[in-house]
Order: sequence, then C-alpha cells, then structure tokens
Amino acid sequence: MALKTPSDMLRGHTDTIVLAILRKGYSYGYEIHKSIMEKTQNQFEMKEATLYSSYRRLEEGGYITSYCGDESQGERRKYYKITEKGRELYRQNEEDWEFSQRILNKLLEEEL
Repeated sequence: MALKTPSDMLRGHTDTIVLAILRKGYSYGYEIHKSIMEKTQNQFEMKEATLYSSYRRLEEGGYITSYCGDESQGERRKYYKITEKGRELYRQNEEDWEFSQRILNKLLEEEL
C-alpha cells in the first residue's frame, strides 16, 4: 500500500484552497498559483494542471464564474470569481476540516 505524502493530502483540498483565495476577490490562474506559493513560503507547489481541473470543476458546479479580461498586452486572462454557492461550499468545507482536525488531534493525542 502506497503512503500518502503531505502534498497528496493537500491536493485533496484543492477546491477549498481555490475558494479561500477567491473569497478575497477575483483572480486569474497564474495569480492563484502564485498566491499559494507565497502563502506557503514556497513549501508547497500545486501544479497548474491540478488548479485548472479545479477551476473547471468549480465552474461546472456553479461555485465560481469566469470571464475574460481585456488585456492590452499579451494574452487575455481568464478571471475567476466565487459565487454565493461557492461561499457556502467554502464554509461547509471549513467546518468539515475543523471537525476532522479535532478528531485527528484526539486520536493522535498521547495518553498520559
């Protein structure tokens, strides 16, 4: 049986990570990627393909919307914005994460 690495465990929360970033305002793909790198002080890199799969999944579910920016130089960027449904999903995922943390802490706590 293959063990999960910390990166595997974090990738299981990709949608929640994306929603957390978009709660602060609209953003485009590379900017979200860069934000993850900055927040983790380059200790965790989420592959762009993983992120783009998340954007597509979240948009299909109605959790985010997207639009193309009007770039005067270079390629037009696709901007993402969280919807109210996305905010609700984020809140639920946050509650689930906090519950999981409490349970894991209790289970892993050393008996005195």
